[in-house]
Amino acid sequence: MTVPAANVPRTPEGRVASPCINICKMHEATGLCMGCARTIGEIAAWSQAADAERIRILERLPPRRELLQAHGVLP
Repeated sequence: MTVPAANVPRTPEGRVASPCINICKMHEATGLCMGCARTIGEIAAWSQAADAERIRILERLPPRRELLQAHGVLP
């Protein structure tokens, strides 16, 4: 799935916005954040990542959210 750059949320400065929803707890079994579904490495690298990399990360999130749902973490 490709996320069109024009369709992603942006910060006031115009950068691709973080998917963080302030539920910052890692799910041990999957290694994913239970709030945003990113890995710890992706979370740590986000602030320095170029918008193209941020979009690539966002593209990975939907199947990860499904995985977290399957583990009973997300409704």
